[in-house]
Amino acid sequence: MKKYLFIFLLLALNNSLIAQQQTPTGELDNRGYIVKVGDPCPSFTMTLADGRTLSSKDFIGKVVMLQFTASWCIVCKREMPHIERDIQQLYKDRNDFILVGIDRDEPLDKVQTFAKEMNITYPLALDPGAELFQLFAQKEAGVTRNIIIGRDGKIIYLTRLFEEQEFESMKKVIADALAKP
Repeated sequence: MKKYLFIFLLLALNNSLIAQQQTPTGELDNRGYIVKVGDPCPSFTMTLADGRTLSSKDFIGKVVMLQFTASWCIVCKREMPHIERDIQQLYKDRNDFILVGIDRDEPLDKVQTFAKEMNITYPLALDPGAELFQLFAQKEAGVTRNIIIGRDGKIIYLTRLFEEQEFESMKKVIADALAKP
């Protein structure tokens, strides 16, 4: 009897984990996203660490990279120099590209210190309560993750963690999107 109860509990746990990984359309996403490629970017306004605000409405006609990050994230710290060197420095003078790091649920002073420590020139935004994060991923899902948005306001690429091949693919997606009028 105990054996059957154990099997039943394992099956129930497995079904629960699968349900947590489903997108709103019922598709499985083991990376914690609740959006998918082709979805429109959710509407939001964010406050940058320098006090300026930026809205998803500002993205219209531009290619956008949102990098969800945090100062405690070791993988984020490994990825950020690559973003700075291979993306920010390459496209920083373009009027049709926006790159913003969104720091998950940390206070302003910590975000400002983090940006200085990482020696990045792209802006970081505040995300109190991980509210922006939850527009794209399950609250309990982790960072680092990048969301690339095309000129039409639709998501064109999603990453999770930092893996060189995926990062190279993301760079190509950005370059291709910027090459199109």
